Amino acid sequence: MKARTRAATLLLTPFFVLFTAVMVVPIGYAVWLSLFTEKQSGLGFGGTETVFTGLDNYTAALGDRAFVEGFGVLLGYCLLYIPLLLAGALGLALLLDSALARARRFFQLALFLPHAVPGIIAALIWVYLYTPQLSPVVQAMDAGGIGFDFFSPEGTLPSVVNIALWEWLGYNMVIFYAALQAIDRSVLEAATVDGASAWRIAFSIKVPLIRSSLAMVGLFTIIGSLQLFTEPLILNKGTGSAVTSTWTPNMYAYTAAFDRNDYGLAAAASVLLALTAALLSFAVTRLTGRRKAGTASAAAPAPKPSRARKEQPA
Repeated sequence: MKARTRAATLLLTPFFVLFTAVMVVPIGYAVWLSLFTEKQSGLGFGGTETVFTGLDNYTAALGDRAFVEGFGVLLGYCLLYIPLLLAGALGLALLLDSALARARRFFQLALFLPHAVPGIIAALIWVYLYTPQLSPVVQAMDAGGIGFDFFSPEGTLPSVVNIALWEWLGYNMVIFYAALQAIDRSVLEAATVDGASAWRIAFSIKVPLIRSSLAMVGLFTIIGSLQLFTEPLILNKGTGSAVTSTWTPNMYAYTAAFDRNDYGLAAAASVLLALTAALLSFAVTRLTGRRKAGTASAAAPAPKPSRARKEQPA
């Protein structure tokens, strides 16, 4: 027993050291930094001093309309992006897993390749494709009578969603496809023998069996959506789009830190965003856990009545 404990400790120690160094310490430092602010003395001509302000930075962030509106942008982004991503990735995975699919490896690689492109490069590519004077796509749309300004206030959110879908659709498709490949083929063959159609097999057998993968991808997608930063930042730089420097909470924190040199406010905004992500992750985990428990209890067979009966007294 002691040998097993020592082995477990030896194997887990590098993880906990790395986790503490790259997660616990930065988060703790951000919380500490959010409690202070720098003030200048002598009507701005003196030096700066760090002053403890308590929760004033949190109050300032929550009272700033730009920061609160950033969460509204994230809400609209999540409502549009997450359903499209999950439905698209799942549909492609089901298509590749079907008997009608051909050249599976080629399409897997072709759909996954956009994920290998760094986010900044992907955003720059799409900025080129969105620019009317440069883009053959926009010119073709105009020639077909489809006028759409990707940089307008109405077109900005769909533009960002399109970039994110192009980056992450193939990655999540591979996760779903791997989960589908792990399904016992005898179950699918039995359903086919019983006369189930391809649609019935896909949505009544395959999808329920990979529910845990759906929950995992959904959770990671929610966390990633709250960290939206790269795509709107590129659209904000010299494109004339409606994306402002505080369009998302991450951009608000970036602007506060590197444009206004208000590191306390930036740290407070980052901590608030991290708390939001933690609460949503907890809610999604509890919700999926309850659904799994309900499904397991519903699928459990009822206990068989005992055949042995007690003799009734005369």
